[in-house]
Amino acid sequence: MKKLVFFAFISFILFITVLRGINYQDTVQGKEQYQVIPDEAIRLRILANSDDDDDQEVKRIVRNEVSDQISEWVEHLTSIEEARQVIKSRIPEIIENVENVLIQEDSKHAAEVSYGENVTFPLKMYDSYVYPPGEYEAVLITIGEGKGANWWCVLFPPLCFLDFSSGSLVSDHQDEVDDEEIEEDEMEKEEDEEPVKVKFFLFEWLGWT
Repeated sequence: MKKLVFFAFISFILFITVLRGINYQDTVQGKEQYQVIPDEAIRLRILANSDDDDDQEVKRIVRNEVSDQISEWVEHLTSIEEARQVIKSRIPEIIENVENVLIQEDSKHAAEVSYGENVTFPLKMYDSYVYPPGEYEAVLITIGEGKGANWWCVLFPPLCFLDFSSGSLVSDHQDEVDDEEIEEDEMEKEEDEEPVKVKFFLFEWLGWT
């Protein structure tokens, strides 16, 4: 009788353990796949000339000017079709804005501004959020050679106020998502611990200790 009770108890423990493992896996997978970006969205991606401090600063100024500019245009729009038409028709104004920034910052680089439905975005992983790679509808601004760290946000619906590195609300344009911010997690070494002897009450009850 004792052995029957013991094996029934062990079976119950194993069942609970497996069930919790499945629920945890589902939670982790759901968290990793969570996206704050809707399926129908228009992004803004800016490529700096290089990772040089001056080039990155120019990129940030362009970011501020252009994201503010377009945000005002689409702020009260509810249709992506309307947003698409507005942004496409005002690309010359974006080009002018970018060129003015480059002149003010004494930059020797030219810039290209384009709008497309197949702008390439690499895989991004920040905190527990995953942004899949692929081709997305976006305004693409390439400064100079475009070999520096990039920044991007979602213009419509207006999400440029989101910090995509943590998914939290931020202000003062602290929403930068740069290539160089991706770092490999360091492995932590576990300290050796002395084994702890635990007496299982069922073992004592069965006389197996």
